[in-house]
Amino acid sequence: MRVLIQMRPERDVVEAVANPQLTATTQDVAGRLPGVDLDQSFTPVALPRPLSTTTDGDPLSLEQPLRFSMAPQDASVLVRGEIHDYDTASRIAMLALAHPNIVGISADPVIQGTPTCGGDSPVGDWQAVRDILAELGADNLDGTGVALAITDTGINTQHLSSELGRPITVDAARSWNPPGVSGQPGQFPVDHGTMCAFDALIAAPKATLLDVPVLLSERVGPTVMSGLLSDAVAAYSHLWALLKTMPEDKTALVVSNSWGSFSPQWDFPPSHPGNYSDNPGHPFNLMVTALENAGADVLFAAGNCGRDCPDGRCQFPNRPIVGANSHPRALSIGGVDTRGDRVGYSSQGPGRLSNRKPDICAYTHFEGSHAFGAGKPDSGTSAACPVAAGVVAAIRTQWPASALKPSELRTLLRRTADDLGAAGFDHDYGYGVINAPSIMDALRRRKKNGQRSRSRR
Repeated sequence: MRVLIQMRPERDVVEAVANPQLTATTQDVAGRLPGVDLDQSFTPVALPRPLSTTTDGDPLSLEQPLRFSMAPQDASVLVRGEIHDYDTASRIAMLALAHPNIVGISADPVIQGTPTCGGDSPVGDWQAVRDILAELGADNLDGTGVALAITDTGINTQHLSSELGRPITVDAARSWNPPGVSGQPGQFPVDHGTMCAFDALIAAPKATLLDVPVLLSERVGPTVMSGLLSDAVAAYSHLWALLKTMPEDKTALVVSNSWGSFSPQWDFPPSHPGNYSDNPGHPFNLMVTALENAGADVLFAAGNCGRDCPDGRCQFPNRPIVGANSHPRALSIGGVDTRGDRVGYSSQGPGRLSNRKPDICAYTHFEGSHAFGAGKPDSGTSAACPVAAGVVAAIRTQWPASALKPSELRTLLRRTADDLGAAGFDHDYGYGVINAPSIMDALRRRKKNGQRSRSRR
């Protein structure tokens, strides 16, 4: 826990801190405090003492006239540090007893500007995202030969080609339509799926798209999600069979899913055997496991139910990363804008199937596909998920599943992420923001170590 420690050191130290012509360090003020990692880079701050202007006033009340004294006998000094104990309250009590010159310990929480929300204007553009991820292309990791399935509302290749200024490849033979959904792969109306395809191609411009428009299904089930999930199970079965046709040394299938359940009313209750949100044994959750086990990389959007500005459809009172979006064998993707700030609608964990969700964050809320009109951002974790899927597809250009298992790739992405928020994993950013330079460093080390191993045989 980060804290501000208010101290009343020797008079000459107070004078040195309060006088801009003099200098005093954290070491001068606090010396050594057991159990506290003092931040030596923080310049101690003199804190004036509030004094009431009346004889019967309360100096701690802000609703009265006050004066402030920086006199050495009145002023105190702030230093900054971090307490790592599991029992922070006990450590604070011990410090207060052992060091009578400590007059207060206060929280030093992270503060941020107002987060980006759903109706806000774009923050940067897709070229900025491409530049952030540019190091992938330095080693020709561009998605060549990699199948990238967009399970969404369908793809419009004409729109994508127009926006990107180049031809787009959709493999019609390996794409799949739900029963009752007409339309040819790559020729669906411009909508959410076209946005997702555009965003996936930022990092993997030469990937081969598979068009899987499960969100166009109109099949009715006993719950809202069961109608959709029945077709999703069928789609994943198709993809699982497709994997079996790939040569072992070239197995590379990335599946991007920018959809999920918003409401417990769409599902059976958690105790029901047919429940989806909390039930790892649900048929679709089992199909995700089977597909990953066969060598596919499966990514899901974490969802848009973040506490700051949730989507209006969000009705889970807590833990809104549900079902396959929280699957332990899938990457759950949260969202940050191009400045690296978490967008306010990005769902926080813990997840329902796995506690440590989201896994990582990727970029969203930038001007990109224009699928919803000029000036409208590619937004939501719906955009962040395919951006991350494109990074995975880029990696798979030279690292098929036989050389880097899906589980190993997930670990690599977590370990190389740019750690933001609380140190280590947290439920806002997961392990951090996807980091192309660190990914490349890790892959180069892995390749070098592999070459060394082969040379020793």
